[in-house]
Amino acid sequence: MTLPQEFHDIAGRVNNWGRWGPDDEIGTLNLITEQAVREAAGCVRSGRRIPLALPLRQDGVQTGVIPGRVNPLHTMTAINQEIFGPGTVATTDDAVTMGLQAATHWDGLAHVSHSGRLYNNRPADSVTAHHGATCLGMEKATPIVSRGVLLDVARAHRTEQLPGGHAVTPEDLDAAEGQAGTEVRAGDIVLVRTGQLRHYLAGDRQAYAFPSPGLSLRTPEWFHARDVAAVANDTLTFEIFPPEIENLWMPVHALDLVEMGMPQGQNWNLEELATACTEAGRWTFLLSAVAEPFVGGSGAPVAPVAIL
Repeated sequence: MTLPQEFHDIAGRVNNWGRWGPDDEIGTLNLITEQAVREAAGCVRSGRRIPLALPLRQDGVQTGVIPGRVNPLHTMTAINQEIFGPGTVATTDDAVTMGLQAATHWDGLAHVSHSGRLYNNRPADSVTAHHGATCLGMEKATPIVSRGVLLDVARAHRTEQLPGGHAVTPEDLDAAEGQAGTEVRAGDIVLVRTGQLRHYLAGDRQAYAFPSPGLSLRTPEWFHARDVAAVANDTLTFEIFPPEIENLWMPVHALDLVEMGMPQGQNWNLEELATACTEAGRWTFLLSAVAEPFVGGSGAPVAPVAIL
């Protein structure tokens, strides 16, 4: 399906090409300034640290639907091996093969293209088989540490889990923001909780994957208006799946990554964080979510930690 005019209209309103210069390769991460980080540090009160990553395991979230995106295959390469001779210190080593976006991850700016272009008007064919992303690779991402804001959309709907067909709208984000008693501001990293991950945590990988609630076509304008640095949620697909508009696949990816240059994260475990925020009565925190710097990577694993 050709991208509809509605998509192009939104793209024109959220486009950040040239905003930080013609050579920019980090997009909205430019909004995480030193001042933003200093203010984020002020969110730390109790020092409680909450991990947001899923364990890396062979029976992880991937079911084979996405070609090549394999769960981690962990292999031992040495077990108590005395490599310097008998009686010396023994070492154990291991290796892993996995999709960079297999579990909790960031989508980088080279992950999606449309109309032959990547973010900041880079050509889509700058991604090659031998070198990966020759521009916009994950190694270019600056350290992703800023104020995190949990927008618990499920809680705003008075439920633990949104139904599979729920498209998260700007109105939903407004309601969650109001319930959190805070305002999303420039440089923030927004975490959107739908409760969808509860399927996976209960052992049902298929129900987790499909159908899935997720961000709607109208949400990129909400994030753009607030100068959000990055967005992550607790779903496999990030945006609603199947899509809102029949046969219009991954339009939110294209708007976020290509037009805005805004990294987006998937498969984040927000369950413990949602409980902790409710107990503390506040939904802002210091968030450390530094991407693994894979050279030429279109995405990268991340082990985020929210610090309350």
